[in-house]
Amino acid sequence: MTEIFKLIRWQDVVDILVIYYVVYRLLSLLYGTRAMQLVKGLLVIGMLAASSRLLNLGTISWFMGQILSITVIAVPIVFQPELRKVLEELGRGNIWKRHKAQKRAETIAGEISKALIYMKGQRIGALLVLQRGTGLKDFWRTAVELNADITQELLISIFWVNNPLHDGAVILDQSKIIAAGCYLPLTEDSDLSRWIGTRHRAGLGVTEVSDAISLIVSEERGEVSLAINGHLSRNLKDDQVHKLLVHYFSGEDTEQQSFLDTLRDEIKSLGS
Repeated sequence: MTEIFKLIRWQDVVDILVIYYVVYRLLSLLYGTRAMQLVKGLLVIGMLAASSRLLNLGTISWFMGQILSITVIAVPIVFQPELRKVLEELGRGNIWKRHKAQKRAETIAGEISKALIYMKGQRIGALLVLQRGTGLKDFWRTAVELNADITQELLISIFWVNNPLHDGAVILDQSKIIAAGCYLPLTEDSDLSRWIGTRHRAGLGVTEVSDAISLIVSEERGEVSLAINGHLSRNLKDDQVHKLLVHYFSGEDTEQQSFLDTLRDEIKSLGS
């Protein structure tokens, strides 16, 4: 063991640390995009190729080698937009800022998640609307404008029973609580169960006229529901809510297809 340490130079340690950090940052940039699924696929193929060589499985090893060769040619063509984005981020130096943005997203998502967990536990009804590309000024300009930091305590106090604002919705963007006491259009879906209340119908309705995302807490059932693109999914798990919130507040372009794909995957995982 001592002989091995003698062979390691300080330059080797620096090499390893730099490569580790660069790879970590690149994966951070790819997280949440289609390219990340490609990386996972390549890792699986690489592991299969390595295993087949170790076990001396010639046919499988040759087949995996052919797949890797084709992938090297196909990747730059199929994932050109994602690769260009990574290079642009490298040029702007944003690769070094990603960790800070992710940490901020985790913090805000944690505040909202804790508020939702408390409210569903106490059977406090709530409706949170996450604004995306479509502006929702038509719905909040007649409400109570707050422009406040997103905190667990503020969200709970807004929806506390007998608070004048608790019956309306809260509209947020990626940095603050825009307004409270907002009244939204009800869904026009006539196929909804008659047991779906007004709060859920309003949360669903705003997603039919915009690209917003609604999170609804049911005071009767003590559960959190998600509405997006006119689709309602009930009884979300706490970790699913947190994951969606982190993705929203990460500061990424929420118009990108990968964001919608992530939400759809979460909805499908609920079995709705």
